[in-house]
Amino acid sequence: MDWNEFLLNWEVPIRLGFFFGIFAIMALWELMAPRRALSVSKAIRWTNNLGLVFLNSFLLRLLFPAAAVGMAAFAQAQGWGLFNYIESPLPLAVVTSVLVLDFIIYLQHVMVHAIPVLWRLHRVHHADLDFDVTTGARFHPLEIILSMVIKFAVILLLGPPLVAVVIFEVILNATSMFNHSNVRIPRPVDALLRLVVVTPDMHRVHHSVEDDETNSNFGFNLPWWDRLFGTYRDQPRAGHTDMTIGIRTFREARWCSWLPGMLAIPFVGKVQDYAINRRRWSEPRER
Repeated sequence: MDWNEFLLNWEVPIRLGFFFGIFAIMALWELMAPRRALSVSKAIRWTNNLGLVFLNSFLLRLLFPAAAVGMAAFAQAQGWGLFNYIESPLPLAVVTSVLVLDFIIYLQHVMVHAIPVLWRLHRVHHADLDFDVTTGARFHPLEIILSMVIKFAVILLLGPPLVAVVIFEVILNATSMFNHSNVRIPRPVDALLRLVVVTPDMHRVHHSVEDDETNSNFGFNLPWWDRLFGTYRDQPRAGHTDMTIGIRTFREARWCSWLPGMLAIPFVGKVQDYAINRRRWSEPRER
């Protein structure tokens, strides 16, 4: 069995192993050193948020059984994509591929905040009234499918090594759980960490009810894109313990905390605030 065949056969166990391992670590950390008090019962939130995760996983495996690593193998077999046209040292191809894929995730995140019809889908993620490790995987099935299609297109154009795709998927899942966790990190440590990775305090700003704060800190893994493109915000105005999490248009538990309501959110109401090209400023932007 060669290396690529190994990755194709073991991609799912590898990803699941990291998912459950990181989830357990962050869940324990949240119990030992929480950053904020939760406003909704953890039992209710976890049951419904994780129910959405399992639904999404089922749909993805049903629609895309080979997943992203399978698309990378297909591109390689067809000779499609940049790294299948040019010879490049494997370490360079892997690092470049992971960086490009992460940048595309940043752009995709900006896009779902900028295009009203896509913001409808992304509202499910932001409508969570609390912010913890389960928020990191709480996405509407249609947004998950869209994300996979975009990822497939990038893989076909880039032609990344299979190992790069697996590494990226593991890192993305791990950092999403980390930076959505309700954990307390000393500020000096946080300041150092956010030089290389998006921290919980950095990403929590993005889940503020204030629209200018919601439209900042779009990075999921690497913090550099926000600094480079001017979307970085250091701290929320109200502070991390007093800031309000969520979005103003959905504050009732039936929408925010229960699975049927989450699935219905994209089809309810009008898009006004929060979408970047429709946001309303309640006060001057900080300079």
